Amino acid sequence: MNNRIKIPLSKKKIIILLVSAIVFITGGIWMIIEPGNARHFFNPINGRFFYLNPESIMLFGIIGILFFGAAVIYGVKKLFYKKVGLIIDSNGITDNSNASSIGLIEWNDISDIRVMQVMSTKFLLIDILNPEKYIGKAKNGVQAKLMKANMSIYQTPLSITSNTLKYDFGELEKLIRNEFKRNKNAR
Repeated sequence: MNNRIKIPLSKKKIIILLVSAIVFITGGIWMIIEPGNARHFFNPINGRFFYLNPESIMLFGIIGILFFGAAVIYGVKKLFYKKVGLIIDSNGITDNSNASSIGLIEWNDISDIRVMQVMSTKFLLIDILNPEKYIGKAKNGVQAKLMKANMSIYQTPLSITSNTLKYDFGELEKLIRNEFKRNKNAR
């Protein structure tokens, strides 16, 4: 029997991410226009302000605009995306939820599922037996670089988060772990 679980993308979460990215772009523009006023940063670790030169501030502004500009482009594309965000069935996990998604991740290729948290964002790391197989599925050079960066940082190119899904992260973790156990033992 092939139970198919479909988890849609959350338009609400995508809009929140878009608005956040636009706020950061605005901050980047401010850093370029007024680098002298943007150079005082509070360091919460030691409780003091530190100062950067205007050239560094402008560089941070440019980097911020480029990064969050790409996030806006990606977010707008996802807002009008017609595919389901995540599909879980007897074949594996078909991920269409983020910029490094490559489609079907077969159960036979998965060796483990781990949870990682960076700041307040949790995500599932999908450990696989042959990472190069999945990096080779990259649709473009940017996606391949993202996957290679994940590989060097987390020892796997594949990660899944609920940031763009209509699903709670804890429930998503539980669901994927249960389906992994069930389908791994079925083969």
